[in-house]
Amino acid sequence: MAVSPKAASHRSSALMNHLARLIRMASEQELEPLGLRPRHLVALTVMRENGGVTGQQELATELGVDRTNLVGLLNELEAEGLILRRRAVEDRRRHIVELTPAGEERLAAAEAAIGAAEDEVLGALSDGQREQLFELLQQASAGRAPDCAAAAAEREPEC
Repeated sequence: MAVSPKAASHRSSALMNHLARLIRMASEQELEPLGLRPRHLVALTVMRENGGVTGQQELATELGVDRTNLVGLLNELEAEGLILRRRAVEDRRRHIVELTPAGEERLAAAEAAIGAAEDEVLGALSDGQREQLFELLQQASAGRAPDCAAAAAEREPEC
């Protein structure tokens, strides 16, 4: 079945890809002064959602990254004072990763920066239109849980 030229020109995927690229570039630019990359943001967010403390193996699984790649990521975050790693008392082979107060502060600043990037990219839309876009995106993605870790891994295979 042939698609009409009008229907073909009204496909949304190219526009969504372009918009995603614009938001990603603006977000990365906003995160750079904070010393963070998207993979750092994802890891810090997952730790916060887990109450600020998680096992290193569980974190690797949740982020969908290899343990050796996770070690490098955690080394970067620990060097910045954003996380602490320690051995579990009940099992000395297990490592616990904990979000520090500095990590919580940097994560909050990063989320504000991401918000500023989104405001910049979506600035042509009214508040009502932005809310409608959000609702439409939620509806379109219903039943498809977002896999932020996989998306970050696609952009940064070395995570």
